[in-house]
Amino acid sequence: MPTIVVDVMPKAELLDPQGKAVAGALARTGRSGISAVRVGKRFELTVDGPVDDALRAQVREIAEDILSNQVIEDVVGIHYEVTNAELVEETAASAEASDGFPAPAGETH
Repeated sequence: MPTIVVDVMPKAELLDPQGKAVAGALARTGRSGISAVRVGKRFELTVDGPVDDALRAQVREIAEDILSNQVIEDVVGIHYEVTNAELVEETAASAEASDGFPAPAGETH
């Protein structure tokens, strides 16, 4: 089953108190070279079936209307992840659809 990851961050023009606290903690513990930290949210949505254009539109709507507060946050990314099993299925299907012979296990062409 595919997983859709939605990343939400505070708007750039707003103060991020959590990020400021983390940056302060890094400085206090001797970690240098990091000038700023911003803290956001990550949502993972597992879906049944394929990810098509209709589902992408629905997830975009969910991200903007439910997962984020559009007054203070931006949806900065929506990523579609597939499992290893799905990659194997896709590879097998594309190998069968090609004009050549499928590569033996562990080999690619």
